[in-house]
Amino acid sequence: MSKNFAHRGFSGSYPENTMLAFQKAIEAQCSGIELDVHLARDGRIVIIHDETADRTTDGRGFIKDMDYAELRRLDAGSGEHIPLLEEYFDLAEQYNIITNVELKNSVIWYEGMEEKIIALIRRRGLEDRVIFSSFNHFSILKCKKIAPEIRCGFLTGSWIIDAGAYTKRHSMECYHPDFHSLSNEAVKEIHAAGIIINTYTVNRQEDMERFVSLGVEGIITNEPALLHDVLKGSVMPQPDKGSTRSPSPP
Repeated sequence: MSKNFAHRGFSGSYPENTMLAFQKAIEAQCSGIELDVHLARDGRIVIIHDETADRTTDGRGFIKDMDYAELRRLDAGSGEHIPLLEEYFDLAEQYNIITNVELKNSVIWYEGMEEKIIALIRRRGLEDRVIFSSFNHFSILKCKKIAPEIRCGFLTGSWIIDAGAYTKRHSMECYHPDFHSLSNEAVKEIHAAGIIINTYTVNRQEDMERFVSLGVEGIITNEPALLHDVLKGSVMPQPDKGSTRSPSPP
């Protein structure tokens, strides 16, 4: 059965990448949580999506230019703060969930980010409950070299030809595509290469049903409660509107 990954927590209803969103995702019985990490100026590993605080908090400025004490004072929505990755792990290790840690180092290269995160995960003994992903494939290759025991996935928003072969050639276990690029033929090719697919960001019931029927291993969604119901068969299936056909390139 496909796994239910809550995208930035239960971000469809709660402030993204906050402890509230993570707790609510767990209450919605997600299989795992996807979150994003940056490094603050003092080297602390913080959970936030953007390179700046502007969109998701009441603050302004680059994450890299603020110490965590400054970042923690910002309101990330509903009175929530920007959490540390370690703070999140305090919650997650109480439950049988997987954490997809996305390293946000495609715009800004955070020197030593991979080593810091791997050291934290090893201290907590969470190697088998974490998946690394990043749009920066050089960073993921570095993660795999440092920590071959931790699963890694190439994250992409583009259409990659023979994505399964590409992922396998670089010894990655997972491929994390934008769901719009995931045609039926692509799913077959990736699975034939022995690669796990975790696709994002799937929020509509009919798309969820399509990927479940195709045997996609992980579905990353802003709506984990809806996906939970789809997986349990407790929502009425949507009529077939041709969604099983391969999508056309944008």
